[in-house]
Formats: sequence, structure tokens, C-alpha cells
Amino acid sequence: MRDLLRSIVAEKRAALARRHGSRELRALLDGAPPAPRDFRATLAAPGLSIVAEIKRRSPSAGPLRADLDPGPLARALEAAGAAALSVLTEPVWFGGSPADLGAARAATRLPVLRKDFLLEPSEMRESRLLGADAVLLIARILGPSQLDELVAAATAVALACVVEAHDERDLVRAIDCRAPVIGINGRDLDTLRVDLDGALSLRARVPHDRLTLAESGVRTRADARAVAARGFDAVLVGEALMRAADPGAALRELAGGAAP
Repeated sequence: MRDLLRSIVAEKRAALARRHGSRELRALLDGAPPAPRDFRATLAAPGLSIVAEIKRRSPSAGPLRADLDPGPLARALEAAGAAALSVLTEPVWFGGSPADLGAARAATRLPVLRKDFLLEPSEMRESRLLGADAVLLIARILGPSQLDELVAAATAVALACVVEAHDERDLVRAIDCRAPVIGINGRDLDTLRVDLDGALSLRARVPHDRLTLAESGVRTRADARAVAARGFDAVLVGEALMRAADPGAALRELAGGAAP
């Protein structure tokens, strides 16, 4: 890992250490989770499903939507045809929070992916209790045994897992851990550069029994069409929607490229 990714993970480890044993965390973990929504089945539906991402900012793009209100935005994205939502909960680099996830989920009937830098098994139960139906696990920041442990912990609490790969080495690890959904991220978290063509080329290496989610770099109807042509089951779109004056209209435009 280079400096940025190392910094993000270090901050996350420090935050986890501060929270261990806290009254807030104990109260959360004693709660009852909401009924799960089937994220995997949503991605398995015919055609290219669009996972619309809600985020306030990113390290690569800076501030994206200063007036972001997760509930109304989630409703607009659902009305425009989003199959599922992805919500950033990482606070330091992406400006997210668990409250954003809860507000987005409460406003819609869509399944919600928690997007964060998750490192510990306890975060799987925490994610379910926050309202997540799926979690993102980043292969590059997790050792093989960690990845297996987190997939097992997520499965035990009825969470779907998206294991994210950025290159061939990551992809091998994602395949080996038996992740049901493999995310292929066109943005390298070390350099922040986007290589959509390189990401699309990895799709051919994924076994037929896994679902695939294309992440990062999809901005236009032509991009969505290219993703669909490579056989992806779904595409995650964030920055293009968050920068749009009307995110719903931007999503409908992208959906035109996702249609068969």
C-alpha cells in the first residue's frame, strides 16, 4: 500500500481502537437488526443493475455535493431506477457516517451496500445493525485469513459480501475466498488513477458462478454500455451522480446505456 491507502487504513484502525468497549458500540451491538433485503438477488436480475452511490466527497475528487441529504437523494435515485444503493460511512476521507446509511435505507425499499474500509469481524454485525444489507471488503487491505474471516462473519449475520479487486493479484484472492459478488474497481487506491479498460479486461477471469460489479470510471451512457458488453451483472456509479445538478436525471441517462 502506498501513502494514501496506508493513511486511510491507519486512521480506521485508530478509530476502531477508540471505539472498543465504548458505551455507544455496546448499545449498538445489543440492538436488533432490520429485516435483510437481498442485495445479491438484485444484482442477479436480468440486465445491468445500477448501484447508485451516495457520498459527500472523495480523496480523488474532493467535495462532491455540499447539500447532500441522504433520505431525499435515496428516494430520487430509487425513482430513477437504481437497483440498490451504496453509502459511504467513512468519515475522515469521504465525509460519510452511519447516519447517512440509516437515512438512505429508511427512505427506500432498496438494498444498501455499506462502503467503508472494514477490518474486523465485529464490524459485520455492526453493519447489519446499522441497516446494511451488504458490505464492501477490499482485498488489498486484508490478508487471506482476514478476508476469509470477514466473509464468514458477514455470512453469519445475513450480509452479502462484495470483495473488491483492483488487479489480478487481488482478483485471485477474491476468487479464493469464495466471495459471491466480486467488485472490480477501475480506480487504483494507491495512485487514484482510473483505468476502466483495464478493469473491464479482468471480467473474463471471474468464474461463471460469481456475480460481478464494475466500480469507478463509469460516467456516460457509452461507459455503461461497455460494462454491459463485457458481461458485468451490475455497475456502481457515484461521482457522476453526485456531481449532477439532477442525480435522478443523470441516472436515467446512464440507464439508457445499461439497457439491453
